[in-house]
Amino acid sequence: MLIKKPNDIKSSEITPKDLYLNRRQFILAASATALSAGAALSGLDLSLSPQQVIAGEKLSDLHKSSFSTSEKLNSFKDITNYNNFYELGTDKSDPAENAKYLTTRPWTVAVEGEVKKAKTYDIDALTKIAPLEERIYRLRCVEAWSMVIPWVGFPLNALIKLAEPTGNAKYIQFVTLLDPKRMPGQKFPVLEWPYVEGLRMDEAMHPLTILSVGLYGETLPAQNGAPIRIVVPWKYGFKSIKSIVKIRFVEKQPPTAWNISAPQEYGFYSNVNPEVDHPRWSQATERRIGEFFRRKTLMFNGYGDQVADLYRGMDLKKYY
Repeated sequence: MLIKKPNDIKSSEITPKDLYLNRRQFILAASATALSAGAALSGLDLSLSPQQVIAGEKLSDLHKSSFSTSEKLNSFKDITNYNNFYELGTDKSDPAENAKYLTTRPWTVAVEGEVKKAKTYDIDALTKIAPLEERIYRLRCVEAWSMVIPWVGFPLNALIKLAEPTGNAKYIQFVTLLDPKRMPGQKFPVLEWPYVEGLRMDEAMHPLTILSVGLYGETLPAQNGAPIRIVVPWKYGFKSIKSIVKIRFVEKQPPTAWNISAPQEYGFYSNVNPEVDHPRWSQATERRIGEFFRRKTLMFNGYGDQVADLYRGMDLKKYY
């Protein structure tokens, strides 16, 4: 039997999104009774309906962003079935398989620390603090693969301005949900849970940095970081933390999950830099999912004109 990998599949063979969703809905609906019957034996929570597992809600009043790239998008299938989200499993297919466990209502995000207006937001209120935009960004993973994704979100700086940081706020730390029932990957000590990440304040304030609540015009699928995640397009994908529950404004550089786990491999800044190899592989080229040939990796993932000034005078091989 011939098994095709993502880069072997021709664009003509990719199932259209609507047909893919309808087919998946049929399969899931047909198996829902069997899954529910087995849930009691396995101890797993299958409270999500098949429709909630696969299809998101349409997001209205979206504005096109001038920050978007004009490159060809990856398919919905690529984006939702080839993922790094260790809280839902370490294999690329695990997050889509385990997405059914990640319920996202109710959900709150606490904004705290060195701010004048600390507040805990309900997710539905948080998504209304600024107009939603569709932003087509490149995503470059440290494993040397990439995609082009039509995110939906709003600038992180809109939330920062509402919080009114004090003069002591030099960094922002982000924290992912800690709940092994909803995130079965957290049952294993792959990383120190919960997942944490951080940005320097000027990086967080940059207009390219967004809080994403959707993709392809719909709410985020669980495997892509529902219900809300960061997207920082000039950094490697692991910096764009998923399923956020806390945003802390702090004075000192915060610890980050992958830097805690392997500091010799993952620095705090994690800017896409083809001149700094990962200790176990080169970063000079990348494989765009859906393409056969590899392509040259661009400095700052191609966003150098917008962000290079943030690092003027810094040794980017030392501060990797």
